Amino acid sequence: MTMIARLTGVGKEYQVGDQTIVALKPVDLEINEGELVLIIGPSGSGKTTLLSLIGCVIYPSYGELFVNDLLVNDMSQKQLAALRLNSIGFVFQSFNLIAPLNAFDNVLMPLQLKGIPSAIAKKKAEEALDLVGMLDRKKSLPKQLSGGQQQRVAIARALVTDPKLILCDEPTASLDASSISTVMNELVSLARSGKGVCVVTHDPRLIAYADRVIKVDGGEATEISKEGLTNTFSVH
Repeated sequence: MTMIARLTGVGKEYQVGDQTIVALKPVDLEINEGELVLIIGPSGSGKTTLLSLIGCVIYPSYGELFVNDLLVNDMSQKQLAALRLNSIGFVFQSFNLIAPLNAFDNVLMPLQLKGIPSAIAKKKAEEALDLVGMLDRKKSLPKQLSGGQQQRVAIARALVTDPKLILCDEPTASLDASSISTVMNELVSLARSGKGVCVVTHDPRLIAYADRVIKVDGGEATEISKEGLTNTFSVH
C-alpha cells in the first residue's frame, strides 16, 4: 500500500483571549491508497478539524503532517492551495455545486482552474460524470437534480483532477437511505481504484463501508476495530 498522508503527533489548538482551546489532541495516522477510512464521532468532537488538517485547509499547531511526501507545516498559503488543487478532492454535505452552472460545467471548473486545455478538460469532465452514472444529466442544473444526484455530481467534480486523496465531510447527511447506499458504494469504488478516501460522519450506518474506522471524541482520535461494531456503536 502506498501512503498518501501521514500525521505524526499532529494536533490543533486555538487561542481565544487568554484561553487555549484544544480542537484536536496529538494523533498519529496514515492514509493509504486503496482504502476508505471512516472518521466518526459526535458533533464538536474534532473530526472535521482532523479532516481539515489532512486536507491542508489549516496548519497543525504541532506535530508533522506529510501529504504526497511533502511536509505541509512549512508550506506557504499559495503552496497549500496548489497542493489542494492538484492532489486532493473535496466532497461536502451541502454539495457546494454552483447553482447557475449545469452538472457538466460544475465538474469542468477545477480543470479550468488548473489551465487544462479545453478539449482535454471537456473529455475528462464527461468521463468523471460517466463514472458516477450522471452523464445523461450533464445539462441539468443542480436544482433539477435530487440530493443523491447532486452528491454524485459533487463526487465527479472531486475526482475529475485525478487526486490521490478524496475527503468527504458528512457526504450522506442530507440523503435518503437509497441515496446513501449509492453514494457510499461510489466512494468504495473510488477507493478500490487506488484512491485514498476519508469520510467524516456521525452516522454509524456508514461503518459497514469502511476499511478502517477512526473514532474521534473530545478531541482525541483513536483507531478502533470494526468487528461487532456496526450494530453496537452509537454516537450522541
